[in-house]
Amino acid sequence: MSERKYLGVTKPIDINKSSKEDEIVTEALLETLKAEGQFESEAESKNREVVLGKIDKLVKQFVYQASLKHKLTETLAKSCGGKIFAFGSYRLGVHGAGADIDTLCVVPSHVTRDDFFEIMVDLLKSRSEVSELTPVSTAHVPVIKMQFGGVDIDLTFASLNRPTIPDDLELLDNNILRGLDEKTIRSVNGSRVTDEILRLVPNIPSFRLALRCIKFWAKRRGVYSNSLGFLGGVAWAMLVARICQHYPNACAGTLVHRFFKIFLVWKWPRPVLLKAIENGPMHLRVWNPKFYEVDFEHKMPIITPAYPSMCATHNVSLSTRQIIGSELMRGLSIVERIMKGEAKWTDLFAKDEFFRRYRFYMQIN
Repeated sequence: MSERKYLGVTKPIDINKSSKEDEIVTEALLETLKAEGQFESEAESKNREVVLGKIDKLVKQFVYQASLKHKLTETLAKSCGGKIFAFGSYRLGVHGAGADIDTLCVVPSHVTRDDFFEIMVDLLKSRSEVSELTPVSTAHVPVIKMQFGGVDIDLTFASLNRPTIPDDLELLDNNILRGLDEKTIRSVNGSRVTDEILRLVPNIPSFRLALRCIKFWAKRRGVYSNSLGFLGGVAWAMLVARICQHYPNACAGTLVHRFFKIFLVWKWPRPVLLKAIENGPMHLRVWNPKFYEVDFEHKMPIITPAYPSMCATHNVSLSTRQIIGSELMRGLSIVERIMKGEAKWTDLFAKDEFFRRYRFYMQIN
């Protein structure tokens, strides 16, 4: 029996490369996104790297101080380590100028969440480059929000069931979740999902350019918001990744065209999956509409690929799904004209005129 050589839950639809015409359209897409300010400057990029390096050192200092607090010897405290993981749009490589960075602070088992919101917050307060420091310990995923060196940072926390955290630690192994509480699993899975998406994409450069296009389109058209019942960044990324699996050798222009074409006619609530759902070694709850009524009720299920798999779109309602469908229809019409040379990418990115469309509005405070 031959070994499976494709990514995803089904075979690719087309493994051929894009046409020369599609490649020209892709070049135009890249130039349009640059002109729209969707790429940061080299100076901004270097500053982000510097900021992340400083935060990583602070995390190690935090672990050291917390270890001393918990009566470890100084020698042991210095060896406990600690590490930050970037995830979200920055890790995916699709962040724009001024975008925030989602980061995860990973520490050994004896360091607690209370330590994080006490010692780490005090360390951050002492830094002159930190402003707008806002600890949110009661959030669904507890987080410290701040601006560090001019970069907006969301710093979450995970205490793993390990005595030390080495610099070469990776989080994709499911066994890393053993002994963790639900809040910690949610925190760790932000990074695990991002890394798994990248692992399941056959052509990362084409994926990134296509995703930049779809994110920008979704924001301009008012359908980029998990909290308002639309799709957040991870959900849009998974949809684009699935198209990349269908067309593994296509350029970004082709992928964007196929994105609108396929998801306009998708038979929701049929789920979008990047890989088969794993049961895993720890019997954690995973998305299963046959067993869980709440999962059965999801209107537009897009399922995260890292164990334990969850629905990233549980806030989508019938009305918001209908709005997304209308925008997909508009998008396909424009992109098909772009592919024929009859329209420009700027037409796709035209801002939605929601506040001109209606005569009356209700404001709820």
